[in-house]
Amino acid sequence: MKIWTGRFDGEEELYHRIFQRVKTETDYENINLKDFVLQGFAVDEGVKRNKGRAGAKDAPDVIRKNMSNFPVVHPDFSLLDFGNIKCDDENLENVQNALAEKVSKVLSKQGKSVVLGGGHEVTFAHYSGIRTAFPNQRIGIINFDAHFDNREPEHGLATSGTGFWQIAQEGEIHSLHIGIQKNSNTRKLFEVADDFGMKYILADEIYSENIPNLMFSINSFLDDVDVVYVTICMDVFNASIAPGVSAPAYNGIFADRNFMQIYRHILSSEKTKALDVAEVNPTFDIQERTARLAASLVNEWFMI
Repeated sequence: MKIWTGRFDGEEELYHRIFQRVKTETDYENINLKDFVLQGFAVDEGVKRNKGRAGAKDAPDVIRKNMSNFPVVHPDFSLLDFGNIKCDDENLENVQNALAEKVSKVLSKQGKSVVLGGGHEVTFAHYSGIRTAFPNQRIGIINFDAHFDNREPEHGLATSGTGFWQIAQEGEIHSLHIGIQKNSNTRKLFEVADDFGMKYILADEIYSENIPNLMFSINSFLDDVDVVYVTICMDVFNASIAPGVSAPAYNGIFADRNFMQIYRHILSSEKTKALDVAEVNPTFDIQERTARLAASLVNEWFMI
């Protein structure tokens, strides 16, 4: 199957869609300033270890397909696709290190890092690469998720639910978690979040009258960091619009005006250098709704 394909309206730039502007690459030396650099994390070993629904490893190419036909908004838009990282031997730690190394190369060339998961074990890998590229910078992570993902690893094994615990072990953590569900996190996980200093906005707090307060909190967070990394676990969304995830949320948030106002504001920050989407599971998706939503969220960054 040809992944990067779509409606062809003409060769002139005004007609271009994303599939016409993608370059498949293998050499990181070819990255230029402000290129969007795409890598797939075709891995769900962490989901399996976390007792979730396997299948997210098949998501990157499905998301690519759903990205292909979006129109190009900016004349200088450039997207480089470096393919997928896979985990064929159950060694999650090795593939996390591999992605971290590649992300570091992208950011050192001043490209913008985009990663398509895969399970949310991508978080620790992506963050590790960002930390290597910006060793003396204060890295802020904005996590759209129903879960904190701050579980302590069992038997020393990382999972899709341990990313923020792992990050906290590296030093002081600067994170803001948006869409957290009270019915998806134990009291212990809330306690751990407080102990680590993880800031959070509950799903119940995202409503129109409260947007000014949320914007104040988000701006305070943005002002306090040097580099921003945005990670989106697709199970933050309601199961009606995101049925294909590892852990569906019947009462998740919607990609409505309130969410988009917050999301676009974060993406518009010049500090935002990296973005990933995780936990799309094509096995359980319906009409590729979840993959399409994930693709749309990535495309929002392209349009800023």
